[in-house]
Amino acid sequence: MKTKAITFSAICIVLNLVLGKIADLLTFKVLFLDTMGTVMGAVTLGPIGGAIIGGATNLVLGVISGVDNIPFAIVNIAVGLFVGFVAKDGKFGIIKALITGIILSVLVPLIGTPISLLVYNGVSGSGIDFIYGVLIQSGQKVFTAAFVPRILINIIDKPASCILASIILSKLPKNMISDLRKNNKSQQSISL
Repeated sequence: MKTKAITFSAICIVLNLVLGKIADLLTFKVLFLDTMGTVMGAVTLGPIGGAIIGGATNLVLGVISGVDNIPFAIVNIAVGLFVGFVAKDGKFGIIKALITGIILSVLVPLIGTPISLLVYNGVSGSGIDFIYGVLIQSGQKVFTAAFVPRILINIIDKPASCILASIILSKLPKNMISDLRKNNKSQQSISL
């Protein structure tokens, strides 16, 4: 059973990395897509499993793309914990996914903006930097100028990621999901 949870966790980490890279390749970044695997893992393996998947994603990203990604592990860990607690009852339908995504669209920028300010001085090399620049030029404070664009992207990204995760999980074999959940409840944690 433990092997299944580790394998599923690895798949979720790869999903985060691949979707995040696809989003990075977009000319005008309108989505991050880098937490869908964390959401799927948290729904299936609980808050601890989701947090491990989220943190591991950013550690791997730090190795392959640069250490400046590592501090953002805090954001991905928070996503895993939050979604894991929301879906602790094993239910994560479209409505619950939408509401969770909307809450995450505020929670994630609240955590990520201070990190972005420390690591990148508020800019990130993506399309949201244009909005940041406009807000700075209009006299907004640095935190507000960095926070607002992240809300605008996350209000689309996080509900979309949660809903897609819900749909994908609903299409997976029921016995696979129940085995992973049962294993998680009996162990209360997984170790990678």
